[in-house]
Amino acid sequence: MQAKVKWVEGDTFIGTSDSGHNVVFDTGSDSHAPSPMEMVLMSAGACSSVDVVSILKKARQQVSDVQVQLSAERAPSAPKVFTKLNLHFIVSGKEVSEKHVERAVSLSAEKYCSVALMLEKSVQLTHSFEVQEIA
Repeated sequence: MQAKVKWVEGDTFIGTSDSGHNVVFDTGSDSHAPSPMEMVLMSAGACSSVDVVSILKKARQQVSDVQVQLSAERAPSAPKVFTKLNLHFIVSGKEVSEKHVERAVSLSAEKYCSVALMLEKSVQLTHSFEVQEIA
């Protein structure tokens, strides 16, 4: 896997993956795009969400929506790395089994999400979930 990042102007950069996708990063006080740390945070959520949705679909759960609320704490001084990260999943659907959601979140956390598993080496990572019934 390869990528490149090019400075545009000010505190704005464009990252390009070798698959040709572009992402804008901005670290300025008047930023117009996520910072690199915000991208890491969202990447953990996206990676885990892909797993949870896939596992729930395979379990034939009637899921209509999955969201993950991410909250992180950072070290107070440079380097301001993440010290804690919680992924809280909100799964909505019809007759969705809490047991299946708990299993999906656990499998993502312990086995499948490469981003979270990589971060777990240095960040206190926690997961939680809730199921919302849709009539």
